[in-house]
Amino acid sequence: MLNIQNLIDDAQCFETVRALRGPDGVHCVHCGSVAVTRQGRDPTPPERQTYRCKACDRGFDELTGTVLAGHHRPLRSWVLCLYFMGLNLSNRPIGQELELNKDDVQRMTYPLREGIACAQPEPVLSGEVEADAVSVVAGHKGPPAAVKKSRARHGTGV
Repeated sequence: MLNIQNLIDDAQCFETVRALRGPDGVHCVHCGSVAVTRQGRDPTPPERQTYRCKACDRGFDELTGTVLAGHHRPLRSWVLCLYFMGLNLSNRPIGQELELNKDDVQRMTYPLREGIACAQPEPVLSGEVEADAVSVVAGHKGPPAAVKKSRARHGTGV
C-alpha cells in the first residue's frame, strides 16, 4: 500500500515509479532488453535517472512510454492529481488543492483518464446474459399507407 505522504517529494515519486515499472530491474522500454546502462541524471528534475539500452542503443527514463512523459509539471503534481482523481474529485477541487487553474488541471486529468481507460481490458461476456428493460421500436408513426409510400420513395420498400 502506498502512503500519500511518501509521494509528496519528487525523489520519492521517481523511486516509486521505478519500483512499479521494473520490480525485476530496469528493462528497455523500446525493446525489452535488460542490457541497460545508467546515463546519469536529468538536469531539470535531478531525481530522474536516464538510461541507454545496449541492444537497441536508444535512451529512455522512468517516464518514457507513459502518459506522464513530455510534461513540464513536477511528477509529484501528477501523482497527487491521480490520487485526487481516485478520491472522485472533479477538476475544480483538484485545481484548488494543487493551486492550478482549471485549464491546467484539464490538461493533466484528460491523459490520466485516457491512460486508465486504455489499460482496462475489453470485457468478455460468456454464458447466459440477462438484460432488463429492453426497448424495441414497435413501428412507425403515421398511417400504414403513408409509411409504405415513404419506404418506397427511399428505396426501402417492403
